[in-house]
Amino acid sequence: MRYFLAAAEQGSFRKAAAALCVQESSISRRIRDLEDQLGASLFQRHNGGVRLTFAGQRFRRRAEGMLQHMRESAQDVGAIGRAEIGRIGVGVPPSLAAGFLAELFRTYDLHHGGVDIDFREGETATHAAAVNRLDLDLAFVGGARSWPGCEVTPLWIEQVFVALPERHQLAGRTELDWPSLAGESFLLRQTAVNPEAGDAIIQRLIEAGHDITLQPQGVGHDTLLPLVAMGRGLALTSEATASIPFPGIVYRPIVGETLTFSALWSAKNDNPALRRLLSMARSLARSSLR
Repeated sequence: MRYFLAAAEQGSFRKAAAALCVQESSISRRIRDLEDQLGASLFQRHNGGVRLTFAGQRFRRRAEGMLQHMRESAQDVGAIGRAEIGRIGVGVPPSLAAGFLAELFRTYDLHHGGVDIDFREGETATHAAAVNRLDLDLAFVGGARSWPGCEVTPLWIEQVFVALPERHQLAGRTELDWPSLAGESFLLRQTAVNPEAGDAIIQRLIEAGHDITLQPQGVGHDTLLPLVAMGRGLALTSEATASIPFPGIVYRPIVGETLTFSALWSAKNDNPALRRLLSMARSLARSSLR
């Protein structure tokens, strides 16, 4: 196509060859092959050069459009490879408003604003299975345990907090420990109670002991906090969530209790947007340790 259009523009195979920095014989041979494939002459050859036949004139209009379409397609593919455009599915914990992930996605949007991000909440096990099937590109989860078909990259650590009603007897303390929580009732999502769900913060609560009562609720994380504010019980939460004020609730850290958060991804996934996001997450994790 380039050879044909150059010859049409220059009116000469020799000038077209010079413009494209190739041999004149290459121009002549390629155009002859093209004419054989099309079954029609595209040029009339004469001593001064060449000029388009009627068929060549018709073909030129189509060829210009086709070549432009090919250029645009190549630009699109290149933009996807540079993560300038694209799409990525990301599994996330309940809170994105603060902390590591909030900073990560703000930075990612600054550099790759053309990438459409599909955020999905869900249990860790559900996210891990979706990553393994390549239905999800990346998942940020609490804990650092291994999952079938997934690579695990620990990234950041958060303090574990207790959400209490503001009138609770322990609300006046600046920090708590497990013995001080003995006899308390903790609310948790029904779906997270099963160890197979992989909710690391809930498993920490289950393993704590100290006569703590567990109250599984058939609600989501956002509904647990209103229940806490009503005085129905306490709840464990992460540092990022605890940084967001909620009416009727105070947050207190549990001494010595932290939770590692990791990225789950598949080595089989070649989505360039995933690679850029994962690389940025690792860089942010390294800088936060300095």
